[in-house]
Order: sequence, then structure tokens, then C-alpha cells
Amino acid sequence: MRERLSVSTGYGVAEIVVHGDADLVGKTLGESGLRELDVTVLTLHRGTTVIPNPFNRHVLEPDDRLLCFGKLEEMRSMIPARPKRRARVKKLPKQPIHTDT
Repeated sequence: MRERLSVSTGYGVAEIVVHGDADLVGKTLGESGLRELDVTVLTLHRGTTVIPNPFNRHVLEPDDRLLCFGKLEEMRSMIPARPKRRARVKKLPKQPIHTDT
């Protein structure tokens, strides 16, 4: 999610990207549940096509970008948690390394 504009406390305009493995893929905007979360889709960007004020019957596809207005906290909650990265620390050898000086 990329916040574009903050309008009033807790509300704003943000861009949401629909990733290929998202639950939204294959659902219509009406079935997506966004409206129930107090999120309105202003524009749907699909490749080079821009659909302003899309209807509820539009089916969401992977890589769609939705420009939305609504509760920022609800839009943030749609972001999947990132897996924690493991630290890349090399283990020391069991035997000490001797150097001749």
C-alpha cells in the first residue's frame, strides 16, 4: 500500500496492489468486502487501462492497482505480513585457524 493523500484523521487515499496470491483475485469489487471496510475504489489500473469509478461487477486480476479512499488502518491491515529474514551470520569453524607469521 502506498499512501497518496491524508484527508482527515484516519482517512486518506492510497494505492493497493492486488498480488497474484491475494484473496481478492477472481472476486468482483462487490464481493471483495472493501465497501464493508469503509474503503471506496476510485480508480482501477490494469496494465495500460485505467477504469475510473469502477462498477462492483469488475473482477479483480493479479497486478491490478486500486486507487482507494477510506480508512487507512483498514487498508494497512490488508498488507500481508512479511516473513522475518534470518540473519546471515557465518558460523565459526570448530578448529582455530592458525597463520604463520
